[in-house]
Amino acid sequence: MSHKYDQLLHAIMHGPAGGNIHWREVESLLHHLGASVESAHGARLRVVLNGVEATLHRPHHSGTCDKSEIRHLREFLAAAGIAG
Repeated sequence: MSHKYDQLLHAIMHGPAGGNIHWREVESLLHHLGASVESAHGARLRVVLNGVEATLHRPHHSGTCDKSEIRHLREFLAAAGIAG
């Protein structure tokens, strides 16, 4: 995994859920990890990674993920067996 993705994964998985992570970077990381990402309804995405399925939401008013989105992403990645 590249240094860029390593840093992003570490930022998502450790410490307090920060509000400075851009959605386009998260989506790129998910693709890099081998996740299937499909549009669902509106800003929702159906994501499947290592057999674990989740519905994630794109940020509505900015390109930056809020703290609750990061916490949800962290839980999904942990359930899929991804450690940062």
